[in-house]
Parts: sequence; C-alpha cells; structure tokens
Amino acid sequence: MFVSRFLCGLSFCPRARLWTVCPVWSACISSSTSRPPPSSASVRYSFGRPVLSVCLPEGRERRFTLTPMLTTVGDLLRDITATDPKIHTTNLLNGDGQRISSCTLMETVLNEDFQLVINDITYDVCSPGPGSSHEHALCLDDMKHVVHLLHSALSLPQRRLVQHAELLARQQSLRVQLQPLETMRVQLSWEAESRASVLGWVGLAYLSLQGGFLAYLTWYVFAWDVMEPVTYFISYSTSMIFFSYYVLTRQDFICPKIKDRQFLHFLHRRASRRKFDVEKYNRLKEELAQVENDLQRLRSDAHLLLPANQRPPKTVD
Repeated sequence: MFVSRFLCGLSFCPRARLWTVCPVWSACISSSTSRPPPSSASVRYSFGRPVLSVCLPEGRERRFTLTPMLTTVGDLLRDITATDPKIHTTNLLNGDGQRISSCTLMETVLNEDFQLVINDITYDVCSPGPGSSHEHALCLDDMKHVVHLLHSALSLPQRRLVQHAELLARQQSLRVQLQPLETMRVQLSWEAESRASVLGWVGLAYLSLQGGFLAYLTWYVFAWDVMEPVTYFISYSTSMIFFSYYVLTRQDFICPKIKDRQFLHFLHRRASRRKFDVEKYNRLKEELAQVENDLQRLRSDAHLLLPANQRPPKTVD
C-alpha cells in the first residue's frame, strides 16, 4: 500500500508541474495574440479626394476613398464593416464624444476632428481643415447655367435652321425693295459720270485754247516784253484759284478727288430732281450687308460643326 501511494505520487507530480506551468505559458501566448491593434487613423488627400487610412482588427491597414458631397457616415461605416468580418460595431463620434448621424455628409464631418469607434476601439482622426475639399454644392446660378447649356445644345440645330430661313427671307425681301432703286442709281451714276468726264474735257480744252491764244499774241500781235507781265498775272490768278478751292473744300487740288467730288455733286443734284430717296437706298444697302454677314457667319459655324470628312472644300477666288 505504501508502494502504491508512492507510485501514485510520482505519477501525479508531472501533471501538477505541468498544471502550474501551462497557465503562465498560455497566458503569454494569449496576451501576444489578442493584443489590440494600434488605434491609428488619418485622413489625407490623394488626387483631390480625401482618403481615410485606418488599421482594422485583422491587422492590416485599409484605405477608404471618400466623396465628401456624396458619401455619408452610414456609407463609410458599411464599407468598413464589409471589409473585415471581425468588426461587429462601428460608430463615428464628434469631438465632444457625441454620435454622428448616419445621414450626415462627410463634407460636414471632415471640417472638424472626429473619432472612429470600431469594436470598442477608438481612433482619433485629425481633420484636414475646412475648405480642403475641392468639391462644392451646385448653387442656383450653377443650375441655371447648366440648364441653359443643355437647352442650347438641344435646341441649337433647330434654332439655326429657323434663323437661316428667316435671314434668307429677309435677304430676298431687301433685294426686291432694292431692285428699282438700284436700277435708278445705275442710271444716275452713268449720267453723273458722263458729266464729270465732260467737265474734265472742258478744262483741258480751256487750257489748250488759253495756251494757243497766248502764243498767238506773243508771236504775231505783241512782243514778249508786252506779254510777259500778262502771263505772270494769269499764272498768279490760277494759283489763287487753286488756293481758294482748298479753302472752300478743305481738299487738295488733285484731279481724281476733283472728279469724285463733281461726280457726287451731279449725282445728288439729279437724284433730287428725279426724287430718288438716297437715305432709303443707303439704309436698305446697310441692312442687306448686315443680313449677308449674318448668313455667312451662320454658315461658317455650321461648317465648323460638321465632321472633317463631310466639310465641303474651300473655294479659292
């Protein structure tokens, strides 16, 4: 019986020794494996978007890209929960420790420092500061501008067709009104041109006769001593006539300008006699030029909107 007790004591000693040593080892192992991850989280901007970096319970760092004007607190928490199956509870707290509603936009949350709670582990997140996001909500003026652009893009082709038809009709109407006036103007211009040309030939004939008459008096009637003062006074008188022309008209005595002036003089005088409305003619001509300019600009815009392979070739004058 003494031997049996001795053997039993020997058999239970290792167990007792192991029982005293194993809890310490198991505690060391459990403390090393169940150590909570470091509570670190940060928000930084990458390519203009805020990115939340957080170390999850699984031990790896995860990044969540946020869209401040679209992402809500609930969306962020759902993304975090779906990333790691070990996550059971997630919350977002403000600086005072109050829970933030899941409907709050991240644009509002990012303006101040906040706390991210995952499985009772609190992560302090520093805010990048208000105004760091490049996004902004569309105001009423922006919406009006967008609506105007959409309306212009949708109605522009039809509006251009209507405007082109209106300009063509206006052009045809102006040409019809100008046709009788243009016929009369051409006739009046031809008559004024003839009168101006006749006046030039008359001046040439007068100078030829004057030169011939002075030569006749010099060689056949009087001597040069008598005619020299006469020619001097004639030249001086001619110079006075040229200077008086400049004083009256403020133009130099140049033959092309004199002809143009006489042409306009005869044209307006004959137009008044035949009751030709010069003001109406000029007004219609200006309107026609404006309409043709608008048509050309409209066709140029339509030409630029066509694909490169459908544009007509440019004509060289």
